[in-house]
Amino acid sequence: MDSTEFARLVVASMPFATTLQIEVGELKPHQVIATMAWAPERCTTGGMLHGGALMAFADTAGAVCAVANLPQGASTSTIESKTNFFRAVRAGTVTATSLPLHVGRTTIVVQTDLTDDDDKLVARVTQTQAVLAPKK
Repeated sequence: MDSTEFARLVVASMPFATTLQIEVGELKPHQVIATMAWAPERCTTGGMLHGGALMAFADTAGAVCAVANLPQGASTSTIESKTNFFRAVRAGTVTATSLPLHVGRTTIVVQTDLTDDDDKLVARVTQTQAVLAPKK
């Protein structure tokens, strides 16, 4: 199975990510790139993408990055997330670029930068993912 198909399967396993119409364009252990389009149902006042939608998007991209770095049979779950918002998104598409900062035995730390169509930084999210051993 190629990485694009694997990415689609991972996102498809997350119903909320499917609702947000998140698309993973690149999946490699060292980098995940995904997109989410602006849509009115994802907005807060003033037609700005809601911070919760942006955080959910970043969490999904970060989780996909963590999955790409898991040992065989393990799974993952977010245990901590920190977001800094820098600018509003009122149209277009947001791109997430997720990079693993630490891949350990029990945790994976991922940094996800969200950028707008002008390649300006919208938010930076750092999250810690637990590495969950396979169930026996």
